[in-house]
Amino acid sequence: MFSRIGIIGAGAMGRGIAQLFASAGQQVWLYDSRPETIDQALQFNRELLERNVAKGRLAADELPAILGRMQPAHQLSELSGCDLLIEAIVENLEAKQQLFVELEGLVAADAVLATNTSSLSVTRIASACARPERVAGYHFFNPVTLMKLVEVVRGERTDASVIERLVQLAEQAGHFPAITPDTPGFLVNHAGRAYGTEAQRILSEGIATPEQIDRIVRDGPGFRMGPFELFDLTGLDISHAVMESVHDQFYYDPRYTPSYLAAQRVAAGLLGRKTGQGFYRYENGQQIRTPEPRFEPVTIDRPFWLDSLEPEVRSQIGAVLRQAGAVLEDGSEPSSEAICLITPLGEDASSCIERLGLPAVRTLALDLFSDLDKRRVLMRQPALDPALEAQARQVLSADGVPVEVINDSPGFVSQRIIASIVNLGCEIAQKGIASPETLDRAVTVALGYPKGPLGFAEHYNPARILSILEGMQVCYGHEPRYRPSPWLRRRVQLGLPLTAPDAARG
Repeated sequence: MFSRIGIIGAGAMGRGIAQLFASAGQQVWLYDSRPETIDQALQFNRELLERNVAKGRLAADELPAILGRMQPAHQLSELSGCDLLIEAIVENLEAKQQLFVELEGLVAADAVLATNTSSLSVTRIASACARPERVAGYHFFNPVTLMKLVEVVRGERTDASVIERLVQLAEQAGHFPAITPDTPGFLVNHAGRAYGTEAQRILSEGIATPEQIDRIVRDGPGFRMGPFELFDLTGLDISHAVMESVHDQFYYDPRYTPSYLAAQRVAAGLLGRKTGQGFYRYENGQQIRTPEPRFEPVTIDRPFWLDSLEPEVRSQIGAVLRQAGAVLEDGSEPSSEAICLITPLGEDASSCIERLGLPAVRTLALDLFSDLDKRRVLMRQPALDPALEAQARQVLSADGVPVEVINDSPGFVSQRIIASIVNLGCEIAQKGIASPETLDRAVTVALGYPKGPLGFAEHYNPARILSILEGMQVCYGHEPRYRPSPWLRRRVQLGLPLTAPDAARG
């Protein structure tokens, strides 16, 4: 495998990589152009490992050996005996190219040069080298020791044996190696574009507030953090730069279009936790959330009609209505007094009302993608009587489950975010960037999603996802942003699981 590992760059990523491999039994040398940074990194790792001993996560007798395997390199030349060099320096193409050219003059001809870049082309970094076949991407995630994933990236000229050796090393260290070609965003940053990008689109259209969107996706699909909480945590300047980079590298594919709102907020310095204000305010590092709105009780004097024929849905909604003293009608058509609840997939409420011939003044949409036991989402439309909206909101919250009311939108909030995630995942599979299994595992490990893109599709039913995308595409005038992936469409048409592979390419 490898006998000596040199790491260039002793920041958060470099010191994390050093600790990971030293803990896995590898000899590691850590170099930085600033000598004080090396000392700080090694001291940081020492203290972290000592805390692990104190918490019982690491045996005390293992600590000296691990520390002994992490050594400082005060000059770049001290890495000449290393057979694997991993750079974790500034995210700048020219700087990385210059470093690799310098390293080529120091190390053996068969030494592997790996870059921890998260956004730059591995092929372009390698293009400055005399032997580009020994250059690969080795992209870890912060914190390195806890995020059990590394992207092993094949440059256009990377030798297969280099990839094999890096995979073996990752597995020895307890990390899952996701092998990916050299494409924009590699795998994880590519797959992660749909979540925040679509949330920003929803915000820009005035459909819901950041807090509403966050509440809906936490209580519905089950994300640990809403997209705007996540923007604030990572820093909007960083997230927006990645969105712009991926969008540019895919030659302005509409699927990846960032929001002008993000650019404006970055210019204003509203970056999140680190600036004290982003989509939320922060005091002493603590997020300040606006209390959910309270509404004055209203008189319930209307029956309700529901377009869904699903017995389970009708039973649940009917029970909630009875608790509030309201009635759910059984007829195939609503009475002249009924508040109508429709359940569109991908359509906005206005289009669905027109298609069904329902009275707009008393019709709202109910999202069945939501977890109806945690949060219910209603969607109003411009012709709705506000008094009837108030009745619907009160009735559907009678059992204590909060109700969110948003403005008219193709696909509500959860539908369009989940469908966008699935669609992008299917495109990744279509392009051969990763297998379905690798895609879902990488996304759940690195991004913390409750399910991978294809896992979401199977949970909600691929045919329903396709319907949502088709409905959104129609509502937006066949905007390419929402065009369904052929990978998804073909498998729905043929009744195959989304994991079904294409025929092997000859």
